[in-house]
This record gives sequence, C-alpha cells and structure tokens, in this order.
Amino acid sequence: MDEQNTNPTFISRRAFVGGVAAAAGVMIVPRRVLGGPGYQAPSDTVNVATVGYVHGMGTSNTNACATAKANIVALCDVDESEAAMRKMKRSKTPILDRFPNAVRYKDFRVMLEKQKDIDAVIVATPDHAHAVVAMAAMQLGKHVYVQKPLTRTISEARALTEAARRYKVVSQMGNQGRSGEGVRLIQEWIEDGAIGEVREVHCWTNRPIWPQGMARPTDTPAVPDGLDWDLWIGPAPMRPFNAAYHPFSWRSWIDFGAGALGDMACHVMDASYSVLKLGSPSSVLASVAYNVVEVQRPDGTTSNQRLKYNDSFPPATVVHYNFPARGKKLPALKFHWYDGGILPERPEELEPERRLPESGTIFVGSKGKLISETYSESPRLIPEKRMQAYKRPKKTIPRVAGGLHEQNWLDTIKGKTKATSPFDYSGPFTETVLLGNLAVAFPGTKLMWDGVGMKVTNNAEANALVQHNYREGWKL
Repeated sequence: MDEQNTNPTFISRRAFVGGVAAAAGVMIVPRRVLGGPGYQAPSDTVNVATVGYVHGMGTSNTNACATAKANIVALCDVDESEAAMRKMKRSKTPILDRFPNAVRYKDFRVMLEKQKDIDAVIVATPDHAHAVVAMAAMQLGKHVYVQKPLTRTISEARALTEAARRYKVVSQMGNQGRSGEGVRLIQEWIEDGAIGEVREVHCWTNRPIWPQGMARPTDTPAVPDGLDWDLWIGPAPMRPFNAAYHPFSWRSWIDFGAGALGDMACHVMDASYSVLKLGSPSSVLASVAYNVVEVQRPDGTTSNQRLKYNDSFPPATVVHYNFPARGKKLPALKFHWYDGGILPERPEELEPERRLPESGTIFVGSKGKLISETYSESPRLIPEKRMQAYKRPKKTIPRVAGGLHEQNWLDTIKGKTKATSPFDYSGPFTETVLLGNLAVAFPGTKLMWDGVGMKVTNNAEANALVQHNYREGWKL
C-alpha cells in the first residue's frame, strides 16, 4: 500500500509501529514478563482477536479458543461481501452470532492501534499475510497463534522466529497434530528401538484439492461489494480481483500461498521432523508434473505443449531432501515428499486388504517400518502381527489434555505449560518445508543448502528467492 494513501483509516506500518509503541509504553510488555518467570496474571482470561475469521480455519480457531474460556474481543477480516456473510450464516454456529460483542474491523493495523485490551492474536489469513500480521502483533507484545504454514517464504519464517524471542511472546503454529497423541507414541516407539535406525522417510498428501499448474486468468470481474481487495492483496504484488484467487484457491498461486507442500507438510512431516531431529537439510531436489494444452500453429495445425506458467504451483510434485547425521544415534537420512496423487512405493509389509491413507508417513527402519496418517494419528507397526506382538514402552512424554492445540497455547500464556509448536520449533520447521517449494521452482536441479546462513550455495537465482520482497508500503 502507498504510504501517501489519503484514506483516513490507512496507517503506514512505520507510523503504526512507532506511534502505537510510543503511546502504549509499558503496556506493550506482556504481563507474564512483568511478573517474572512463572508469573500468572491475576485474571485467568485471555482477550483474543482473530484476523481472518470469515474463511478457512479462522472460525475453527476462534471457536476453539472460546471453548477454552478465552474472551473473543475483536474480529478482523477484509471480506464482508454478501457471499462471505451468507457462508457464515450457513455454519452451525455463525461466528458473528456467537460473539456479538466482539468489535469488527477490516484492517488489522487499525484494530491493533485502536483496541488496547487485546492480549493475543489468531492469524488465519491467506499465507502471504501471515508474517506482516504476526510481526505487527508481536511488536506490541501480543501473543500469536499463526495458521500453518507459518509463512509463505523462508526469510519470513526466520524473521518471525527471531521476533518471538525478541518480544518474549507465546507463539504457536496451527499444526494441531503437534498436540496430539500420535506424535508422542511415534517418538516413544522409535526411541524404544521398535523399528531400529531410521534412514529413510516417505510423506505424501492427497492435496491439492484445488486447481494448480495453470496460467494467470486474464478476465477482470468486478470486486464483490464488501471485499477490500487492496487489503486482501496486502504485501503481495497487486493484480486484478478474480475468483481464482479468493475465496478458496489462493493456495495454488505463488504470490499468495505455498501449494500442497506448504498446506500439508507442516502436518504430515511433523513427526519425522521432530522425532528424528532433522533440522536443516544439506540439499533438496524436486521433480514436477505439467498440464498439457493444445496450441494452434501458424499453418492452422495443432500440437500439444506443456503449459508454461510461473504464477501457479505445479499440479503434482516429488521432493527429495537429504539430511546429514545428527550425532551418533541419528544417521544421515533421505526424506521423500509426494503430492498431487503421487504415492510412495507400497510397503511389502502392508497387508493386501489395507490401503495407504490419503495422507501419511512411512518410517523405514533397519528392523521394520512404521506408518501413520495425516496428523501423525493412528501410528502402527506393519505388518499388523508386528504391532500385535510389540510390547509398548511406558508413556513418558507429557501429553496435552484432549490434544487441544489452541488450549495448549492459551494455557502457555497463563503460565501453566509449554507451547507444543512455538516459533522456536515451527519457524525452522517451516523453513525446511518451504525449501521444498524453492526446489520446485528449479525442477531437476539439486540445491545445496546452508541452513545457518539461510542461503543456497550453488545457485544464485534460487538464492535470490530466499529473501522476501514486499509491495511498496509493506515490510516487516
């Protein structure tokens, strides 16, 4: 956005952060910090605001926080179109009916500037706005819950990780399986030696369930009344409104989303990344599928050609990561990702009557294999006779009551526990996930990766995409 915009509700980020921080003074410091380690505020109520409540996970996250006794004080969304309102009214518990006292906003900057009672912010916008919203909230001392993937680009993930430490806020990424039972069982079993040393992992998803691999639309329909398209575009390059972007298919577009990998790997990869302490890979290599279109030659004949695109993610990808050894007990590991309907080779140990789940993980160990589903749930050794014969170890890893991810975040804000997916964990994890998308942009080229330096060491063109560039008027 242009910082010279004359709209009276417009606030440049520079003026917003500087002015509000100065005006708020000591109020921007989280109450738990003022009281020292372990301090719990006198009130057990957390005032929560949601940015991006109309579509997607925003409603679910908000309802979950309310069920966990949070006080929903503000709701912010750029879309108040008739279609958006009609969709909400069709839901079982319309969010505006459930929280009639929550103040409504379109611009998150205005919300943060005006409403001083906000303790914590849910960020459930499309991916391209995650970083700017979360950063603005953290700079004011607000705790943040950000939907996965944490950010759209690698450098944004690093920036949010460092900011959460700097501002000493409670952070959580919305990969809810992290608070579930499955990932804990997988860790206990692998550490117990159930499948021996793990040197290979396969993860896959049934996504995308939206179109991908197409050219940018050329038609320019009118922006629906009630939708602020300029605010929806936010920090991304401006382009005309089209239903191909909003409300559903924004994940397929490189400017707005992170494709099938960004959508689901923060769920599916979580157990392998955490249990095997993967950290940064040393290299990554991708192959992609292409859509084919019929084109007419100058002589009137036709031919089939691969569709050229640079705006949309491919319809299907396979990504191979190489991870170095992590100490003496964790050997070098090959990790393989599949999406768009591509599946790993079916394990010989899987019974003929059993099907691979739509999304899941196969851990390949020196003594056997372990399989789990999308959110690390339903883990089991294969074949089933191995599972039946296995003497499970005692449950030694602390559990999250009910596996409730939002409750875990709120309880951490209150000083009762530790967040299961804070940015110290989910930030580096997101960097690794998004490195796969960087490889997808250069199919067939192995990219060598320096995780500490956050750079591609053998391809200058790829390295240039690590750092994020914002539209004029927007920056972290």
